Amino acid sequence: DGKWVSISVKDQIYLAPWDEAAGRVGAAVQLTHVSGGADGAVWSPDSRKLMFVAGVYPECSVRGGTKANAGVLRSAQNDNPNSVEVSGTRDVVGWKGAEPAGWAEEDACDKAKDDAAAASPVKGQVWDALLYRHWDHYVGAKRSHIIEADFSLGGANPRDLTPRSAVGDVEVPTYFVGSPQEYAWAPDSKEIAYVAKLDPVPAASTNNDVYTLRLDEPGAKAVKVSTSPGSDDEPEYSPDGKWLAFRSQARDGFESDKFRLMLLDREKKTIQQLMPKFDGWVDELAWAPEGRDIYFASGHSGAEDILDYRITDHSLTVRTAGVMAFENSEDSQIFRSENRFAEYSDIQSSADGKTLVASMMTVRAPAGLVALTVDDREEIDDTMQKVPRRAFDGSIAGRTRNVLFAVRRITRLNDPILSGLDLQRMESFTFKGADATEVQGFLLRPPNFDSAKKYPVKFLMHGGPQTAWGDAWSFRWNWELMASSGYVVVGINRRGSTGYGQKFVDEVSGDWGGRAYVDLMKGLDYAESKYPFMDKTRECALGASYGGFMADWVLTHTNRFKCIVTHDGLYDPESAYGDTEEMWFNEWEFRRPEDFPKGWDGFTPTSQKRDVGHPDGHPAEPWRYQNLPASEDPFRKWSPMLSIQNAKTPTLVIHSQKDYRLDVSQGMELFTALQRLGVPSKMLYFPDEGHWILKPQNSQLWNEVVGDWCDRWTKTGKYAEGD
Repeated sequence: DGKWVSISVKDQIYLAPWDEAAGRVGAAVQLTHVSGGADGAVWSPDSRKLMFVAGVYPECSVRGGTKANAGVLRSAQNDNPNSVEVSGTRDVVGWKGAEPAGWAEEDACDKAKDDAAAASPVKGQVWDALLYRHWDHYVGAKRSHIIEADFSLGGANPRDLTPRSAVGDVEVPTYFVGSPQEYAWAPDSKEIAYVAKLDPVPAASTNNDVYTLRLDEPGAKAVKVSTSPGSDDEPEYSPDGKWLAFRSQARDGFESDKFRLMLLDREKKTIQQLMPKFDGWVDELAWAPEGRDIYFASGHSGAEDILDYRITDHSLTVRTAGVMAFENSEDSQIFRSENRFAEYSDIQSSADGKTLVASMMTVRAPAGLVALTVDDREEIDDTMQKVPRRAFDGSIAGRTRNVLFAVRRITRLNDPILSGLDLQRMESFTFKGADATEVQGFLLRPPNFDSAKKYPVKFLMHGGPQTAWGDAWSFRWNWELMASSGYVVVGINRRGSTGYGQKFVDEVSGDWGGRAYVDLMKGLDYAESKYPFMDKTRECALGASYGGFMADWVLTHTNRFKCIVTHDGLYDPESAYGDTEEMWFNEWEFRRPEDFPKGWDGFTPTSQKRDVGHPDGHPAEPWRYQNLPASEDPFRKWSPMLSIQNAKTPTLVIHSQKDYRLDVSQGMELFTALQRLGVPSKMLYFPDEGHWILKPQNSQLWNEVVGDWCDRWTKTGKYAEGD
């Protein structure tokens, strides 16, 4: 109803009155007092309830659960130094007979366990299943559950909607980095949808599913409505309640499979895939208020566009592939010159459906809010002429028409700082990569650029491996900052990059140092020939995650660079298999061609000598390949460690203690080898960071050390000859 604002402060949810006329928030009052913290609040459409996520002990969510000593001990802390309490089980059937606890009982139980754990001198954990740690934290004995606060009965009246009797020992919603919101209200406020992974081995599966739960039926059980063996997520109800849209991947175990747009008819219980010809990813989605259109974001050729799918006529329209500013506005020059490659996200529609609000960023500016006008009847083409709305079949080949829509900037918080900086525009180029496939690259010139000069080069290699460079701002790998000390910055969207069709994505799996490496080297060769101001005798290669692997691969397979920076890279695939946590990733990425599922598009059919008995393929496990030659074992074939004797290039190794995707031992192993080989090397170690450097002061140190390393070996800045 627009009267209240929910705010998350210090792990609790507060409510504050909203004055629409004054555009002002009033004094906030604490709503939740949840011992495990509360976050992610979402209002119900009738404004009488809030749904949020809290950390709980699963056994506390059922009556008598604290006394149970059966099930799988996953990561229980010792509350009592004289005994070990067994907690946690993924066997949902074993808990279905349990009665859910009331919230007062559950929260008191959670608090008692927290207090006991804090007071106990014993901090040991016992595990007998995988996924005991994830990204940057040990999972521990607590799990996230979805909680409902119902104001219609007076007060908050919390209720655990996903008790142990319903979901066992899993996180609800499923935790994975970069995901959209994984729970939603039905428009009548009587049902919710959420995402959970009830697979018996969650570390080896990506099979998230969408569940619905009736809130108006006492004793109602959650119903699984998705059917794909891959991941299903981001449920979104249509405003009229007829449909439930969600994203879906077809293949289990492959986290970078194409994200498809699915539509569930809630009455008929049927699911259809929308846009089957569309070869891009659906990265996030939002319904228009009238329920006819679904807006979604999708990456393409260095941009993240907003597209519009109309259910009634099955048309697909690109809304932001080149936008325009309102005539005679101060935004006009900015948007017409910059926005061919922008990235949009956080899509919301106004109540009347006439305006989209989204965040937009480019390489020259961090994310800010913009308003896009929406017109159902006509479009503005690339000649600035109004034309009737046209259909688009969703194929990559047909995605050439720019649809220009008026845009207005809402926020300008960073303008005073950005206006005083010489920030260059990102340039795009294409070339023929491995197998003569067209590949896209990007280049950024330094401030105060002089075409008559020669500039050193920072060659950036992105991670993923299924991500992409684009016209986007980053607080970690910031292109403008990389260029600011007098460098040309170059990046290549090599094989595995998103935004070029799923086949292009697929072509890195099982081939980590193959076509992707060729694409990178050919791309740099092309840039050197196209841009004469690049000094190819002063180039440094830098990469993180998969880009760190590629930096290690470059280190051991070419001497063309003056220096290398490898951040959180994979150095020894065999040992990394045993100390990572998301097992599905390595078990997919290091398969042989014949171990991929039937119909896999990453290799030619002749290279797949299919084991007929296993049409779904085999997970990659090092021991399965131990009797094969190294050339047929992907863990050894793509191992930089086995070629480390070739390393000659000065290398800066960066790794963090809390990186559980790629354990810190990977960086330490590489640094040890380089030191023993006498290769000039340093290691930058962060005891308090994970896979990404997120703390501002640590980020400052990171940039200082990386910049100094590149300057030293390219003889730039204070190391310049003659200075």
